[in-house]
Amino acid sequence: MDTPRFQDIKEPRPTQEGLTAAYAGINAALDRGDRAAALANWDALRRRYETWSSLVHLHFAQDTADAVAKAERDYADALAPEAAELETALKRRLLADPDRAALASLAGDHALRLWETDITIFDPAIKADLEEEARLSARYTELLASAKLEIDGKVLNLAGLGPYAQSNDRETRHQAEQVRWRFFAANATVLDDLYDQLVKLRHRMARTLGFDSYTPVAYRHLHRVDYGPDDVARYRDQVLRHVVPLVGKLLEQRRAANGWDRLRFWDEALVDPAGNPKPIGDHDVLVDRAQAMFDGMDGRLAAFYRLMRNGGFMDLKNRPSKAGGGFCTSFPTAGVPFIFANFNGTHDDIGVFTHEMGHAFQNWESRHQPGVDYLWPTMEAAEINSMGLEFLSYPGIGHLVGDAAADRFRRMHLIDALAFLPYGVCVDHFQHEVYANPTASPTERHAMWQRLEAMYLPWADYGDLDFLLKGGRWQAKPHIYGSPFYYIDYTLAQCCAMQFWVRSRQDYPAAMDAYVQLCRRGGSAPFQDLVRSAGLVSPFADGALEGVVQEAAAVLGVA
Repeated sequence: MDTPRFQDIKEPRPTQEGLTAAYAGINAALDRGDRAAALANWDALRRRYETWSSLVHLHFAQDTADAVAKAERDYADALAPEAAELETALKRRLLADPDRAALASLAGDHALRLWETDITIFDPAIKADLEEEARLSARYTELLASAKLEIDGKVLNLAGLGPYAQSNDRETRHQAEQVRWRFFAANATVLDDLYDQLVKLRHRMARTLGFDSYTPVAYRHLHRVDYGPDDVARYRDQVLRHVVPLVGKLLEQRRAANGWDRLRFWDEALVDPAGNPKPIGDHDVLVDRAQAMFDGMDGRLAAFYRLMRNGGFMDLKNRPSKAGGGFCTSFPTAGVPFIFANFNGTHDDIGVFTHEMGHAFQNWESRHQPGVDYLWPTMEAAEINSMGLEFLSYPGIGHLVGDAAADRFRRMHLIDALAFLPYGVCVDHFQHEVYANPTASPTERHAMWQRLEAMYLPWADYGDLDFLLKGGRWQAKPHIYGSPFYYIDYTLAQCCAMQFWVRSRQDYPAAMDAYVQLCRRGGSAPFQDLVRSAGLVSPFADGALEGVVQEAAAVLGVA
């Protein structure tokens, strides 16, 4: 069968009545003692539902101003808690099966562990709250997508500011940040109110579910079955000890190289004194040149990219009303993923492209996993696949930036990878404090951020950017609003991805093969088991971060 084109993927809109009837059929199969048929039918149903849901949320992201797409997302957000109730009830029934060995032989031991987590975080009593949470998150997305920012005689969205924020001209960078943060300042009351509602709503759901705070609910929602907040806190301490001092030295090095009296916030984005290397051409050129890069990396990756490109499974151009950021989604009935981004002509285009391609390649490689639960790993493991591909693309990066700029790009990317870690753990630490103090006022939350920012980002000098001086920087991070506690996953994965980088410098084919095999395992095991299976060291192990940081410091020539 030919691989479908994206335009051919369709899935009829499910209804509550239809889902109820489908689950009744699955339960009837269990009543007959036919576990295999019940599980097969359930897997097929979940694949159809997830394909439809992914299409709906993708279409909304492609144009947040489209009334039809918004209405369909609203419908999906309202239906999701009803589907969750049916799914959770079935998981409870399956887990009550006295012949657990027989169930595990069909579904897999790890799947059962995931279900045991899932049934603790849903109750029919929170259905209305879940719908409201989705509505508030969508409002945040729409608000940011609505930005119309005037600079250089043009009207741009937030993604369109990228080239100005990375300009070689210092005053242009300053102006870009002034324009960006004026938008957030103008919407400060709305942003504070949205987050306040989300925090209190999530806390209320947690209490309804029998938890003291939202934090354990979030950890279970993210299927963190093999580590907890204490492990994450120790990891944040590793970043504080080993990475913050190195990033401070790199920034001081940059200040001196550029002859600045002090390094301001708007200077941080200019990593290369000669100007950050840019893509060798526009969207069409980059998409075309990427084929040659992947051809030189690995035949499996090259064939997959050709399939994505020819099948229309990418939307990478920036447009008005398009949601910001980048992501990868999938359609389990088709087995082919889709990547979404907002190219703006900066090096970020290359980063987000290789990052989302890593997610997509993993989903493609794991499409033959036996059940829908295993198609994606947990978030932090999934980010190893995305960030790992960013580093494994180093040898062929000249195809995207030109050979003359390849070394500069690699250096810039490595510095960015290190500089991200303190910010990433700051975001995580902030969320732990927010949900431990759910009654805090917006002003108190901004003070929390300022205190943690001084710890993890001591170099931050915001100059005259008043919104940032008042502790508002976190409000530009969509994950804080829509995906609580997710952000630390990027930093955990970065530790592992940099281990792939170290190995690739010694034996590139072996590192690439280990990467492909990790992708193929999908979500068939918990995070730390997947890490070990690839020959990597868990970020929670003593010294895991120290080793890769020392390698990076040596490559960058920083004592």
